[in-house]
Amino acid sequence: MATHPLRYRASTHLAQHAFLNILPRVVRFRPRTLLVCLWFFFAVTACAPPQHDKTSAVLPVDDQPNILLILVDDLGWSDLGSFGGEISTPNLDELAVGGLRFTDFNTAPTCSPTRAMLLSGVDNHLSGLGNMAEELGPNQQGRPGYEGFLNDRVVSIANLLSQAGYRTMMSGKWHLGHSIELGPESRGFKDTFVLPGGGNHFNNNRAIYIGGDTNVVSKVRYRENGEWTELPEDYYSSAYFTDKMIEFLSGHHQRAPDQPFFAFASYHAPHWPLQAPDAFIDKYQGIYDDGYEPIRQKRFSRLKQLGLIKDEVELTVSSLWPAWDELDEQTQAKESRRMQVYAGMVEALDFHIGRLIDYLEDSNELSNTVIIFMSDNGAEGNDVHHIVPGNAQWIAENFDNSIANMGKANSYIGYGPRWAEVSMTPFRGFKGHVNQGGIVSPAFISHPHFQRQREIYPGYVSVMDIFPTLMEIAGLEPTPAPGKIPHEGESLLSLLNATNANLHATDHISATELFNRRSVRQGDWKLVWQEPPYGTNGWQLYDLASDPAEINDVSKGNPIKHAELIALWQQYEQDKNVIIDPLLDLKYSSTNRHFEY
Repeated sequence: MATHPLRYRASTHLAQHAFLNILPRVVRFRPRTLLVCLWFFFAVTACAPPQHDKTSAVLPVDDQPNILLILVDDLGWSDLGSFGGEISTPNLDELAVGGLRFTDFNTAPTCSPTRAMLLSGVDNHLSGLGNMAEELGPNQQGRPGYEGFLNDRVVSIANLLSQAGYRTMMSGKWHLGHSIELGPESRGFKDTFVLPGGGNHFNNNRAIYIGGDTNVVSKVRYRENGEWTELPEDYYSSAYFTDKMIEFLSGHHQRAPDQPFFAFASYHAPHWPLQAPDAFIDKYQGIYDDGYEPIRQKRFSRLKQLGLIKDEVELTVSSLWPAWDELDEQTQAKESRRMQVYAGMVEALDFHIGRLIDYLEDSNELSNTVIIFMSDNGAEGNDVHHIVPGNAQWIAENFDNSIANMGKANSYIGYGPRWAEVSMTPFRGFKGHVNQGGIVSPAFISHPHFQRQREIYPGYVSVMDIFPTLMEIAGLEPTPAPGKIPHEGESLLSLLNATNANLHATDHISATELFNRRSVRQGDWKLVWQEPPYGTNGWQLYDLASDPAEINDVSKGNPIKHAELIALWQQYEQDKNVIIDPLLDLKYSSTNRHFEY
């Protein structure tokens, strides 16, 4: 199936351009689009979102609406226009602003642990991804919860939805087991096009790093409905994943138009290597030439204007890497180009998601489809050249990373820690870390029958809350599957239907661990353990209510709370069978040599 040609929608998003001071964008001109633009205007000028419509109907869960779950890879919290960014994302913005946006939506620090929790509703240390398969230590290998794939001790939401009468389909990145017998076909998905792990975004079939998916440097393979398949010459990941999902939806509509569907659109973008069609990249020429801090400050201001963060929130100041004015002109040019490519990649992602939304609207399915959007972790600021031994030499020998070639099929770049800090404005840290910058995702849920629409929800939400939400939407009983680990989390429907002010109790306890980095949270109190230079090799305490950027360690002033949270961590460690690898050769390490390149 050939990819769709680059096209734009019918009219310019003039209001959003004028009121948010972002790049011109083109979308379909429909009444709700105009309303969204007007909402942006009043949010920016009045700094107060409108009240939700108290007369809206409650979602009738027994009607089994369609479900579209959109997962993207490594998108930063402030990258979307509706989350304060300057990147043109009109299609996602329209959905986000029209739905319920979450400002404290929590994931794991990296992709596969998040995916395990998303599809099982069970903590990653129990569901098979206690550590990433690529990072399993000798003391973790073969232990329950550290299988490196979604294990059989949990049930997949796709299995449950299939049993409830849904047609289940997936297109995109899996990363929960590379072999066919561990693929989505074995976990309840009927129609599938799968990238088992990672790869380039164009059709050169290169592995994502040396050793790659199958320990073969030059080849990444894809599967369709359980069979290995080849890519078309004009393959681009965001385009083709969308093509396949539309193909599955169209076939289903023809076969069984009255049967509800669960569509899992799992995009690989904007994960490195950063690549996008020239038409998207070229739109951002010169936008990032002023460097990190001006862009970050603009996002910071816009986040406050949109009501996404409080006025009293402070912005973290990076001291671990060179400031923009400390870089020479050549390095500045490279850094600007990296972010330019990233922005083009994000806009391309939005464009193709827009095609999927258009299909649903044209097929009269959009009004009966619950749409959930999220990223799998914080923005990627780690050093892709040294992410595994030998990678730098492999890149140098096989790719052209000259400035003019950045973003093309035969380039291989990330955008580094300073731009990742911009993407995670105002938070501290990025992917691989347990600070908010590593685990807070841009996320929203949208359906025209939810009472809470056009709102921002500031309370804690977990990726594990999605599982019971989908169960309730499908009309399933919240009882655990026989012989399986019970799911965690709370259904979002009570929140969405405005029957509860908050999803979780104010003293709700959560915790996470990855790569020996640990955090435990009770309400707004958060305790963090990370190695230098990101931490102290000791526990640091933060009050997220006043300090969501985790700037001020308040351990000394709160010794009792500090001790209480350590005890809560120890209980979590025991309950979830957390196994610390003392010999960890950390891929996401403090040795970030990005500026060598």
